[in-house]
This record gives sequence, C-alpha cells and structure tokens, in this order.
Amino acid sequence: MTPDRLPAALAELDAHGLLRRRRVFDGAQRARVMLDGHACLSFSSNDYLGLAGHAELARAALEAVAMAGVGAGAAHLLGGHHRLHEELERALADFVGLPAALLFSTGYMASLGVLPALLDRHGEVFEDRLNHASLIDAAVLSRARLTRYPHLDLARLDRKLGQSRASTKLIASDSVFSMDGDIAPVRELLALADKHGAWLYLDDAHGFGVLGEAGRGILEHAALTAPSARLIYLATLGKAAGVAGAFVAGRHALIEWLVNKARTWIYTTAQPPLLAAAASVSLGLIAGESWRRRRLRELIERLRAGAAGLPWPLAPSATPIQPLMVGDNAAALRLAEGLRARGILVPAIRPPTVPRGQARLRVSLSAAHTTADVDALLAALRELAA
Repeated sequence: MTPDRLPAALAELDAHGLLRRRRVFDGAQRARVMLDGHACLSFSSNDYLGLAGHAELARAALEAVAMAGVGAGAAHLLGGHHRLHEELERALADFVGLPAALLFSTGYMASLGVLPALLDRHGEVFEDRLNHASLIDAAVLSRARLTRYPHLDLARLDRKLGQSRASTKLIASDSVFSMDGDIAPVRELLALADKHGAWLYLDDAHGFGVLGEAGRGILEHAALTAPSARLIYLATLGKAAGVAGAFVAGRHALIEWLVNKARTWIYTTAQPPLLAAAASVSLGLIAGESWRRRRLRELIERLRAGAAGLPWPLAPSATPIQPLMVGDNAAALRLAEGLRARGILVPAIRPPTVPRGQARLRVSLSAAHTTADVDALLAALRELAA
C-alpha cells in the first residue's frame, strides 16, 4: 500500500461497512463502563469472571510494585526473570495439570513463538478454518505448509493428516472459538494427533477460567487427566483471569526447548512482575469462587431463552460468547448503533474477523452481569426488532 493510496483505501473500507474506529473507556473494566464520556452497560468484554477490576488483584499488584518496581528491566534470560514470574509459572502448570509452563507477554506472541520453534519448511500445520488470526499468522511465520480444514470437520482433517508426508505435523485449534463460542472436540483431536504422530496445539484463550468445575479450562472440561506428550497448551491471562499475558504448558522438554528457541520469548523484555503477582491471586479466585461460573451458566440460559423470538438467531454456544447472527455488515452496524443509543454496548463483528455474509453482534457475558442486565439487553433488542 503506497502513501497516496491510503485515503482511497480507507474510504473503500468505510463504504463496505468495514472501517474500524477506537472508542475511549474510562475507569475499571466492569459490566457498566464510561464510553466516550457516556455511561454504558457493556457486553463487549472478555472479562468473563468479572475479575479485571477486582480489589484483591489490584492490591497484589500494588504490593508487588513496592517490592519489585514496575518494569522487569530485561528479557527473561538477561536478568528479567523475577521470582514472581517463576512462582506463577509453577502455579499455572499445577493449575492445568501439566508438568511445566512458560510465561509470554501475550497469547499472540506465544503462538508466534511456539510454532516456528517446532516447525520449518519441511513441516505442515493443520488448522480449523475458524481459528484465531494468531494461529494462522504463526503457521505462516513458521514457513511450514499450512492446510486448513472446514470448521470441526475431523474426517477431512484425518484424511489430510494421512496424506501428509511432512517431517513434522502439528494440529492447531482454538478450544473455544472466539467469534462463535462453540467448543472443539479436543479428545478426538488428540486421538488424531496420536494416530498420525502430530503435535496438538490447543489455544484455550476463551476456555481458561470458564470451562471445568474448577475453571481449569478445556483439559478439565474434556477430562484429559493424563494428557499426551504431544499436547501443547496455551491460555491467556487477560480474559477470564482479568490480568494480562499468556502461558504455554506441556512437558518439561517442550518448555526447555521453547526457552532456547521461541524468539518472541527470548527477544523481548519480560512482563512486569506486578502482573505475575496479580495473576497468582487470580488463580485462587478462579478455583475458589465457583459461583462465578454458575452465574455465567444462568445468564447464558436466560439470554438464550429470551432471544428465541428475535429475528436474529443466536449461534449454538454454551459459553459466554453468544453471537447474534445478523448477516449484512451495514445491518450489524445499525443494530449495534441502536443498542448504543440505548446505553448498551455490543460490538458488531464483520469480515475479515468472521466469514463474509456472517456479520454479527458478539454478546460477551460476564459474572459481573446481573439478570437485570441481560433483561435490559433483551428488551432493547425486542424494541429494535419491532
């Protein structure tokens, strides 16, 4: 894209209902927020358990600042690996039931580090067509061949794996798909990885903290009590955990290899230790306050029952991600704007984030919401449908 083409290209995006603009929030992330100076009931956050504004996390961060300062000062291998990082990695590994874990600054950076560390141009990555963009970009960066299969089509995946002659094979999948809210059949994916001698890389960004009785994520949900050596597990700490960052967990040899080969971990400054301190407290709240997941289930059921008569169907989902399917980009934007005029924030999701013709409103529920909040959303949608 040349400099003189940018204005016309932006105008073209706007004409197709695809131009994105930032909005400014004030205050802590909660169910009710200040957006561009106006109070809004928000269904736009991935703060599924309502922990992002929790006082205990803030207290832990402040105590860590007093002890460790703000910045880590260096990359992990150059003196930036603090005791708080080390303790959190051990706690995370124990929490998800895997031998070892490694902290990354973001989930995106984790995937961009892991796949190129394990693959080269002689390898092949097999990805669900609805995977998050970070998994697609990581495969491209690895230089391996990228093969995408139709959403949840394990028969097609099985055939493609059987036809592959790659030296290293890796299956990559979201566990909870971020724009659809449905859950991958991870036991079956792991069986295919074992059958074809492949790695299985699970991105549990939207399952960690939410799935499982104790919130331990997709591995607990799928009852994978003794995961295969082929498993690589990723989860993020900026969604249900309410903090920031991500971690990869697996066998000790895998983590040691990543310490030596994952460029997005090696060549970046370590996260501030205060975030590790806050995430450690968050783990205790995730496990100890199961009422948050119970409330989520109640809110999901209430929303789905109340939306049954709307002209926009909810996609099948048992998770806090509830996509209201609209179809047309302009119609999705109008619906989102109609809600915002009524003091309710629900983002319109359009291509390329979702396939063409599948624009939607992505309703994100949180344990911080009340039944009255869900009822207010439903009343506004009924009013706009009339």
